[in-house]
Amino acid sequence: ASRGLGDVYKRQNFKGTKKQRNESLSIKSHDNQWQIIEKSLDVQVRKRKYSLRSIVNAINYLLKTGCQWRMLPKDFPPYNLVYYYFSKWKNEGVFDELFFKLHIWLRIMLGRAKCPSLGLIDSRSVKTSHHVDRCRGIDGNKKIKGRKQHLVVDTLGIPLAIVVHEANIHDSVGALQVFENMRFKFPRLAKIIADGGYRGKLLSDTLKATLGCELEVVLRPDECPSKFQVMPKRWIVERSFAWLENFRRLTIDYEFRAGTAVAMIQLAFCFLMLNKIF
Repeated sequence: ASRGLGDVYKRQNFKGTKKQRNESLSIKSHDNQWQIIEKSLDVQVRKRKYSLRSIVNAINYLLKTGCQWRMLPKDFPPYNLVYYYFSKWKNEGVFDELFFKLHIWLRIMLGRAKCPSLGLIDSRSVKTSHHVDRCRGIDGNKKIKGRKQHLVVDTLGIPLAIVVHEANIHDSVGALQVFENMRFKFPRLAKIIADGGYRGKLLSDTLKATLGCELEVVLRPDECPSKFQVMPKRWIVERSFAWLENFRRLTIDYEFRAGTAVAMIQLAFCFLMLNKIF
């Protein structure tokens, strides 16, 4: 049975043409999935030595397995060509457009309105490698040196906004940048649910002025603080972070720039949405 973009095929030891070896190694995509991606890429019809579909498969292989660019298997196109297209599509906003289209398509398919009315915000701190730029810090609470990934998701767990910043920035301060990125994008948004790290009148007033919606802080009951409790709605954003753990490239932030880390997170959710749609 065929699988989607989110499944990695094990390499089979058999002799055959390079195309056959590529089919056994690469992360295969349904034709319907590729048609959606192809429309966002604005592909020019011309003769190519390497197909754009194989380049997308290579990017997904890197994201799923966590390998280095230079260590992409030779069955894929050359690594420098794969990275060229990744950088080109990131800078041109292709990943943003694909992510936005898939999000709307998924919500319509599930019988939801195009624009959500409820959001959930949270963050997680991720360790970085030693060769990143200055955009990193130490999260004193989690004892992690790296970056903080800030997400606002809808009730499906799909992000409405993604921001990556230094880990030493408090949630209530980093949320200001998240809210600014959401300006004029979600007119139906009425409420955002958060945990205790987002308490404060300044943050709620800023959210009201920026997005025109309410900030609701949901705290755990005080009767047994040591016992784990599943909070209504708040678990959705935690599940979104758990989904990212399926992509080994995202378990540690290897990207030199924070913008590249954002693109990797967008791609991960794009592949997840494609598997949900098809």
